[in-house]
Amino acid sequence: MLYDLAIIGAGPAGLSASVYASRYGIKNIVIGGIVGGLVTETHEIGNWLGTEKISGFEFAQKASDHMKSLGAETKPFLVDQIEKKDGIFKLFLSNGEKIEAKTVLLAMGTKHRHLGVSGEKDFAGKGVSYCATCDGFFYKGKTVAVVGGNDSAAGAAVYLADIAEKVYLIYRGDKLRAEDFWLRAIDGNNKIKILYNTNVKEIIGDQKVEKLKLDNLFAGSEDLSVHGIFIEIGLEPNVNLIKEFDIESDEDGYIKIDSEGRTTERGIWAAGDITTGSNKFKQIVTAAAEGAIAVNSIQKFLKK
Repeated sequence: MLYDLAIIGAGPAGLSASVYASRYGIKNIVIGGIVGGLVTETHEIGNWLGTEKISGFEFAQKASDHMKSLGAETKPFLVDQIEKKDGIFKLFLSNGEKIEAKTVLLAMGTKHRHLGVSGEKDFAGKGVSYCATCDGFFYKGKTVAVVGGNDSAAGAAVYLADIAEKVYLIYRGDKLRAEDFWLRAIDGNNKIKILYNTNVKEIIGDQKVEKLKLDNLFAGSEDLSVHGIFIEIGLEPNVNLIKEFDIESDEDGYIKIDSEGRTTERGIWAAGDITTGSNKFKQIVTAAAEGAIAVNSIQKFLKK
């Protein structure tokens, strides 16, 4: 079957794009391993217009239900490869299926950045985590560390403080970069202790994480006993899939798009956290908007 549009990625950008595509009468399919993407890991969303507070998981479910109600098809798999021949794109899925489409929207989003220190890979799933809302439950009454100084790190620390006995927030800088909302929440919580000017140099343990070797700018090296470490040091674009195409990106690997979401490859658009759009302001609202804008451009392209 030949689709008008294949949307790769089932996060806010991809789901929003599908809603608009279906309303335009564009035959579309959404391909993505996790419906909602990284949004599902968010403890609380408080800035989506019209909704005071909602969990990331619930938001993803509502968005998915909306998309499906309009008749879009979905495939809960990953895309391993894209080929282009005679203006038609062929997508090879991880389950062996092949999808053909006239246009493609890249909405794969971002993936967690790793620390790259000794012990990180060895203890993945054994005390090393990249998702507080996924794994926080396992640390009830225990001591944990969160690494990072952004909104995600601050939000994870606040969330974990409701579960764990003690939360260390480890940041290499001397001032957190999080929103005032999170800073106020941290300031009023005596379970959270911030370790500024500090880097994690090694993650140590036997069968699971037992302690961290830290390096403080002023105090030097020291060990910190913890049961788990949550790494929230930022994200990087998920762009491995498009390396065979000559699609222009910036120095950090984010796909460059024009005002309509078009990439430098004819027939391919991009939207959401994977792009340079919206001044790289990674929010649900900006991702959803980019998905809508891209589909508006795609429907004009298809009409021609």
